[in-house]
Amino acid sequence: VSCGSQTKKLEGAPQVVQPVQYTFTIKNVYPHSTQSYTQGLQYVDGVLWEGTGEWGESRLQKCELESGKVEVLKSLPRSEFGEGITHYKDYIYQLTWESNKAYVYDSKGNFIKNITYRGEGWGITTDGERLFMSDGTATIRLVNPETLKTEGSICVMYNGEPLGNINELEWAEGYIWANVYLTDAIIKINPETGIVEAYVDLPALRQRLGDNPDAEALNGITYNAQSGNLYVT
Repeated sequence: VSCGSQTKKLEGAPQVVQPVQYTFTIKNVYPHSTQSYTQGLQYVDGVLWEGTGEWGESRLQKCELESGKVEVLKSLPRSEFGEGITHYKDYIYQLTWESNKAYVYDSKGNFIKNITYRGEGWGITTDGERLFMSDGTATIRLVNPETLKTEGSICVMYNGEPLGNINELEWAEGYIWANVYLTDAIIKINPETGIVEAYVDLPALRQRLGDNPDAEALNGITYNAQSGNLYVT
């Protein structure tokens, strides 16, 4: 049902595209606080921004990539569970899970305002003009940057079937990257069709989690346009 709007766009049976499995190379490993339940990452002009979750522990913060040092910019109320973040124009957007509220900050992390929206907030990203939001289903909504009202949607399709649990989102080179919650995979989504064109399986990264072997999910994905690398937590 959540993907019903996609039928009109495709005008018939869903396109079935066999996604390509990408290999990967670990270029570097950076320290990251095990006290931070990552919900969103954003790399902007050499600064790693992070939104964290959990009741009473949700924050917006900056992370020093090389050292892992954290600078907390905003702590959310204990009644709110922080979710994904994105950098849009001169602003940082931070979603909340069930509070129907987004926080908007300036480029230095100073709080500006709240925007309310319908449904759950999971992940958010931008192509520089549009905002894309996930809510844990197979649907990614295109939302108005001023109001977060839905202006369109795409249904994420894997091998011709809707793929749910779409979570953290990141825009890179014309595609939306996302993690599939509670799996060790990230996927590459065509934003015009919703089709998953490629994926990366990353269970091998768990072998490096000596100080945090029970880390839950690949909730942090961000792209460094200068190096062409993806950072994941």
